[in-house]
Amino acid sequence: MLPIRGINRNLNNVKIIILGAGQVGTTVAQNLSNEANDITVVDQEPGLLRDLQDRLDIRTVQGQASHPGVLQRAGADDADMIIAVTNSDETNMVACQTAWTLFHTPTKIARVRAPEYLAHPALFSQGALPIDVLISPEQLVTDYILRLIEHPGALQVLDFAGGRVRLVAVRAYYGGPLVGHELRTLNEHLSGAEARVAAIYRKGRAIQPAGNTVIEPDDEVFFLAASNNIPAVMAELRKAEKPFRRLIFAGGGNIGRRLASSLENDYRVKIIEHNEAQARRVSEDLHHTIVLQGDAADEDLLLEENIEDTDVFCAVTNDDEANILSAMLAKRLGARKVMALINRAAYVDLVHSGTVDIAISPQQATIGTLLTHVRRGDVVMVHSLRRGAAEAIEAVAHGDRTSSRVVGRAVEDIKLPEGTSIGAIVRGDEVIIAHHDTMIESEDHVILFLTDKRRISDVERLFQVGITFL
Repeated sequence: MLPIRGINRNLNNVKIIILGAGQVGTTVAQNLSNEANDITVVDQEPGLLRDLQDRLDIRTVQGQASHPGVLQRAGADDADMIIAVTNSDETNMVACQTAWTLFHTPTKIARVRAPEYLAHPALFSQGALPIDVLISPEQLVTDYILRLIEHPGALQVLDFAGGRVRLVAVRAYYGGPLVGHELRTLNEHLSGAEARVAAIYRKGRAIQPAGNTVIEPDDEVFFLAASNNIPAVMAELRKAEKPFRRLIFAGGGNIGRRLASSLENDYRVKIIEHNEAQARRVSEDLHHTIVLQGDAADEDLLLEENIEDTDVFCAVTNDDEANILSAMLAKRLGARKVMALINRAAYVDLVHSGTVDIAISPQQATIGTLLTHVRRGDVVMVHSLRRGAAEAIEAVAHGDRTSSRVVGRAVEDIKLPEGTSIGAIVRGDEVIIAHHDTMIESEDHVILFLTDKRRISDVERLFQVGITFL
């Protein structure tokens, strides 16, 4: 991802133009429209725009997103940010060029999918295509799946502070050492490795964790820990799982090919690709991956490839229905863990906690990256959780005790919004698990969990620096 340039992060009201009213554009608009932002959405399809206006308090403009006149009607003259997420890489890139050349828009974010463009970073410099933040959904999803494969038993694995801290979600099972015990005993079991439970979801409802909270079977537990301590913490919450070895990916597109390329030297990897020409291209690109041409929802093919001995079956085609059905079939035939890439939000909700172990939403992965650059205050990382209802953020504390609401204060003295907790602090190379008496220092990276995303503006205000707050 390219560094961001030129946005005033302390604006009271950010004027944002979203180009594209598809699934990503719509999700971005939904996330931002209730956060004191001035949102305009541009698309060529009047039906999509009408639907958005019926549901959200936003402006819409119909037209070709890269045309100067359309951008001007959308308010590019004084926009703070353009987020180009149409279905066309070329439209997104040209729109950013137009916005900078004609309107000097400070921040330009573009979604670019084609590996042929992404392989040449020099294209996206201020002297060429002036894109401040380049987002590749396929790469974000690939990284997300790789972390899940690295941590068997995890429902989510999210990085903070350059990977030094991770937020991990697991489901507590009968037999886990901590199940049936109070949270205060967690660090006693870890023999020097510390962790902080940031949130617990029980039957879909958020529970604010406290020292006397008792973990119950089937609780969805989010915890923060230094990356090297993650396996030890997971072992406290659930039965230890053997590492994954045998992997099958359904789909040989950008995501399937990237996953196989990253994993084929350390795992036994197979790809099932329906299109014969694509299967041939993938087999030529990869060195140690078995590429099969066929239908991933073909029961005979899966049985022939020993699906019952497969550790992970992950469906990453462009077809939601095919991904869901093939993953469900693989699970029924004995695959240890199944994952499905699902674009439609309604489908994600349908399969959540069902036969499919993990539903992977490209929109949620992309939204977090976009929100990082919209949040006020010095927010350097955002992860959208629980289908957008919750958030985990990494914010940098600046100033001193007179100019900041957090610097020079103990965690227990910070007036956090309801449902918000500070889980960890990164100070230089040191990872500090937050306790009630932990002091925040200037330039600390503070990692917070919000069970209610509607409180985000209150958190942003905490990390804004003023002349004085005394």
